[in-house]
Amino acid sequence: MPSDSQYLAALRSYYAKHKTLPSYAAIGRLVGLSSKASVAQMIGRLKEQQFLDSAPDRRLRPGKRFFERSIGENLHAGLPSPVEEAILDDLSIDSYLVRDPTNTMLIRVKGDSMVDAGILENDIVVVERQSTALDGQIVVAALEGELTLKRLRLNQGRPILLPENQNYAAIQPTEDFTILGVVVGLIRHY
Repeated sequence: MPSDSQYLAALRSYYAKHKTLPSYAAIGRLVGLSSKASVAQMIGRLKEQQFLDSAPDRRLRPGKRFFERSIGENLHAGLPSPVEEAILDDLSIDSYLVRDPTNTMLIRVKGDSMVDAGILENDIVVVERQSTALDGQIVVAALEGELTLKRLRLNQGRPILLPENQNYAAIQPTEDFTILGVVVGLIRHY
């Protein structure tokens, strides 16, 4: 007999393909439940766990936890370690990377001036909009009408924008300089 986690996996796969959730009847066919009561009970359990929710028009929609993924044991990048099946926690990538959705933007990186900070071309940086930053933070700044991604250093209160690639020189901004946000995360697709 399938478990709720298997039903949820089927619904996630369906959603990934169609960007919507199926009707109750279609869910029954999808997960192999023949009675409407069984489908309603399963949906009720998934709603209680916040994996599913109802839209105002009563259609199903993803709940707060729908996009959570399991995090396994720590993986050692050095010497091999024993394989463990233990799951530590569940994580919603969006809630992990985005603290304030209205003040968060995603920006695709062009160029290689930040490679030594681990930021590569075509990475997507997660940026929280703010007009100030602390010494050492990586910022998105507007400089003479163009955007740049650099590490902010303050020298006697004056900003210096440092690349993280020895092939590039530091930038000492003039008056036409604005911090647009601070990098809080990174997304990379392999």
